[in-house]
Amino acid sequence: MHGPALSGWLMVALCAATGGYCLLRMRACAGEERKAAGGEALMGFGMAAMALPAAVLTPPEWVLAVYAAVFGAAALHGLLSVRHGGHHLHHLVGSLAMVYMTVAMAAPGAAGAHTGHTAGVTGGIPALTGGLLLYYVAYVLRSGARLVPVAAAAGGPGPAWATRPELTLACRLSMALAMLAMLVTL
Repeated sequence: MHGPALSGWLMVALCAATGGYCLLRMRACAGEERKAAGGEALMGFGMAAMALPAAVLTPPEWVLAVYAAVFGAAALHGLLSVRHGGHHLHHLVGSLAMVYMTVAMAAPGAAGAHTGHTAGVTGGIPALTGGLLLYYVAYVLRSGARLVPVAAAAGGPGPAWATRPELTLACRLSMALAMLAMLVTL
């Protein structure tokens, strides 16, 4: 009875909390790390907005076009930033995945904004969805494996909580898990 709405709210809470942490991290960092934190905050809040249960908020149809434009611009920025490091490639894939999910939600046959995820309506290309799922499974496993040694070595005084490396990894891991959940329901 409360399954889809409850899971939607949990996804909203997880993604919004992750986006909030990334904003705090953005204030505490500089340079490339600041840009990465900004991109992750955008991704977190965008995913929170897409995960809102349709029973709570049914936005106008033009909202999906705004999502596609915002994440299309983020993908373009990611494409231009790929030469600066490997994590920008992950931002590029994430932004393109968000554009893909937005287009799939707006596709004919989808029940409208925000209902593609909760109603189980398929609107994506199975091969592309499968490829993204494989990418995010690999990313989750890699991030989880990297998180264990960092958490074990985190004893003693360290950097401020907003820049703790294990919190940054946990933030990225939670967003990748949320992306997996959104792709599975596509």
